[in-house]
Amino acid sequence: MPTRIKICGITRYEDARIAANLGVDALGFIFFRKSPRYVAPDDAATIIRQLPPFVSRVGVFVNESFENILEIAGRTGIDTLQLHGSETPEFCAQFSHPVIKTFSIKPDTDLSVIETYKTSGILLDTWNGTMHGGSGKTFDWSQARQVCTHHNNVVVAGGLGPSNVEDALNALNPYGLDINSGVEIQPGIKNPHKIRDVVNIIRNWKPV
Repeated sequence: MPTRIKICGITRYEDARIAANLGVDALGFIFFRKSPRYVAPDDAATIIRQLPPFVSRVGVFVNESFENILEIAGRTGIDTLQLHGSETPEFCAQFSHPVIKTFSIKPDTDLSVIETYKTSGILLDTWNGTMHGGSGKTFDWSQARQVCTHHNNVVVAGGLGPSNVEDALNALNPYGLDINSGVEIQPGIKNPHKIRDVVNIIRNWKPV
């Protein structure tokens, strides 16, 4: 099964169009106001209305209320929710949308907590004391390997770009890779050449 590719932190239609034309599987729109890649829901809706079919639209939320998530989802047309905060298993289970629950990984992370969540996807990202994703740093992939061994719906994020996506594929062979800062010129502005390089590396990769 080919590795799914998500380009996250989309703030401009130009970047969304390029990524979609290159064949990525999903685009991520961050609705967390403290993120440097925050996009207003109305701006996201404008971008999403212009996207071709068969590209998943993922809304990224951090400790947002159930009501606000539903309102933004309805207004923008996102089809998948990525919950990036301290949301409980019970909170995640309320939604009819597919949910990807993010777990921030550091050396002492208790991976067993993942088993309490019954979400459509699991996303592993680098822990940062001040940021919720987009740190540009990788984490210890041996921890991710443990999760990938037991789950077939794991998406890996954290400091991924053209220089290391093949290493991540060889180490983990995950369901998907979530690319953000590694293909940027600056936060929220993507580099089309780096997106192309990442997509080519992932699409041409063969398990060893």
